[in-house]
Amino acid sequence: MIVALRTALALGGLLLVFMAFGFLTNPAGSGADFGITAAGAHGITSIRADMTAFFGVGGACFVWGAWARRSDPLIIGAALMLTALAARIISLSINGSFEGYAPPMVVELLLGVLGLIGARVLPKGA
Repeated sequence: MIVALRTALALGGLLLVFMAFGFLTNPAGSGADFGITAAGAHGITSIRADMTAFFGVGGACFVWGAWARRSDPLIIGAALMLTALAARIISLSINGSFEGYAPPMVVELLLGVLGLIGARVLPKGA
């Protein structure tokens, strides 16, 4: 069961790192996939920096925690995912739903819960 958990965490982390790479190399295209548009260099820079940081750090924490069997980075990754999920829920209640709103929420919930389970099951950091 531990091997399956670590594999799921690592695969989820790699997905996030892949998404971070997309924002780093093609912020306009990746942003458009998320419904984000930017006007000018300031907007492109913000998308590149903020989204790369969010997905890259979250993904790295999941991969690191799974690979090194450490719970501490998993807490960080889970916190990022569950914070994003909470913000989406707030946005849904304020702005309403839109086509395609559910899949990102499912991924955030799944990774957040897996991260918390991994943080509970895997050894504490040194």
